[in-house]
Amino acid sequence: MKIAVTGGAGFIGRHTVEQLLEQGHQVIVIDYLEDGTKSYYDERVIFYPVDIGSGQLSQVFSTERPDAVIHLAGQISVQRSLHNPYLDAQHNILGTVNLLKQCVDYHVRKIVFSSSAAVYGNPLYLPIDESHELDPLSFYGLSKLATEKYIESFSRQYGLDYAILRYANVYGPGQTSNGEGAVVASFVGRMLEGERPAIYGDGEHSRDFIFVKDVAAANAAALQRGSRQVMNISSGKPLSIRELFGMLRNLSDLHIVPDYQAAREGDIVHSLLSNDKARMLLDWEPVHTILDGLQVTLNEYSLHKAAVR
Repeated sequence: MKIAVTGGAGFIGRHTVEQLLEQGHQVIVIDYLEDGTKSYYDERVIFYPVDIGSGQLSQVFSTERPDAVIHLAGQISVQRSLHNPYLDAQHNILGTVNLLKQCVDYHVRKIVFSSSAAVYGNPLYLPIDESHELDPLSFYGLSKLATEKYIESFSRQYGLDYAILRYANVYGPGQTSNGEGAVVASFVGRMLEGERPAIYGDGEHSRDFIFVKDVAAANAAALQRGSRQVMNISSGKPLSIRELFGMLRNLSDLHIVPDYQAAREGDIVHSLLSNDKARMLLDWEPVHTILDGLQVTLNEYSLHKAAVR
């Protein structure tokens, strides 16, 4: 199958592309690489340095005629969305509308979309399932929700198949500290530099951390399963920020004390997603434990740090 991956040069994108190549798919990466060079690291991949909101996207689809699309491109910072909601909407909503038009015009069979737990807002109960009320707290979450609705509408109007995956807190090798929910990347980066990572509040607030390779596996599975469904992609296990720091300190053998700061207004105290629906419909489950995932992440960051010195 020929798969186009938007945002394929990014954190989740690279792991997803690797998964698809391992499964024998032909992969096209569409990524503007705004902050990097206009090239791609794997010669097996056909690469287009194209903004999904531009008119050039039609040329890509006309040339390549992909069977399916995994849509990972977009503005990923909650804080950036608050400071510049126009830019957030331009990338996440308008860019996706342009992508959906190409999918319809060039007869793409299915689109898999990377949504977010941010669409839920403050949880009314835990774990959060897909029928939970949708009340995003940020423009980022709102843009993800609006994009979901556009995808569902395109499906009704034109018959485009889709799967919408709402990710929990994704972590793993290659993540930068400026993305959504990037506390692991932030902690690891600061600890390896000998700096104290900040913990806001008492550290007892908890998150649902899912390893990036498990997310990549879900993306690939959704190409064939979960037709016209919305599914949470999560570990289904809560972990407090204090526990996370303790695990990283033990695994790295770095005797660093966290910098406890005042709790941030608006922070969700506990977030935990049910992954029952994805397990059933995608025939998928997370296979990496939090300890295994953190160890792999630490090892990769340490190797990268040594290589650039």
